Amino acid sequence: MTRTVVASATREIIIGFDQPFCVIGERINPTGRKKLAAEMVEGNFDTVRKDALEQVAAGATMLDVNAGVTAVDPNATEPALLVQTLQIVQELVDVPLSIDSSVSAAIEAALKVAKGRPLVNSVTGEMEKLEAILPLCKKYDVPVVAISNDETGISEDPDVRFAVAKKIVEHAADYGIKPEDIVVDPLVMPIGAMGTAGKQVFALLRRLREELKVNTTCGLSNISFGLPHRHGINAGFIPMVIGAGMTSAIMNPCRPQEMEAVRAANVLNGTDPDCMNWIRTYKDYQPNAAGAPASVSAAPAGRAGGRRGGREARLSRG
Repeated sequence: MTRTVVASATREIIIGFDQPFCVIGERINPTGRKKLAAEMVEGNFDTVRKDALEQVAAGATMLDVNAGVTAVDPNATEPALLVQTLQIVQELVDVPLSIDSSVSAAIEAALKVAKGRPLVNSVTGEMEKLEAILPLCKKYDVPVVAISNDETGISEDPDVRFAVAKKIVEHAADYGIKPEDIVVDPLVMPIGAMGTAGKQVFALLRRLREELKVNTTCGLSNISFGLPHRHGINAGFIPMVIGAGMTSAIMNPCRPQEMEAVRAANVLNGTDPDCMNWIRTYKDYQPNAAGAPASVSAAPAGRAGGRRGGREARLSRG
């Protein structure tokens, strides 16, 4: 079984087909959040701290950390801000982190101060990106998210997206990076704009698992972009992509409906032994008037399963 090992200073997580679904909390990202971006530029990290603690309490297995604030301040120095944000978060929580940037200098600066074994998010099939990011992954011995687009953009043809993923895996091998350290993002299209988007990603995931034998991730809320009641679509999508072979997702763990779907899929997929995580989380469940849990005890969404415990072209974060 393919196992991608990520770790904080004190905690290890394994992403894999035989592991609980890895929930990568998406909230520490100023993209599309002008208030957060303005706060970070001013040196105010109160919201970052709040989002970090809330996401871990809600069950996030990992946290994605992004400091791209150029929409608010074009003159901001992303490497320095990413380092500062990363250091604050890793001192506050013990889960592994994902270093999220499209700037290679920012990624390297963050890798120099990162504790444990973070995930780099991300590299694409563009040769310039491959040659900038893959040597860093090899140098610091860290896994990387591989996004299935290249110089031609994002193809609507799933065969093309598979070919780009294969190209990245093969190019990584030239640097001595093994497939288990590549987490492929096959790029989820919005179902409201492309009616075959769901079927496309399910087929792609099966191919990625069976042919390339790689772990996978996605920007989960892309699937519901442009639709009303997005979290209902997201919650329905989760068990289907897990069943097709997806092993992680960048998502908002503070949405109870979506986290229920993750935990239920873990039970039904056999990665929550004896249903213990489900029982710990919901044994005192009492629906309130709105149908949401009135009291849910925090429990980890993931469990270390072994010896060691880019920004993407995402359309929207739900």
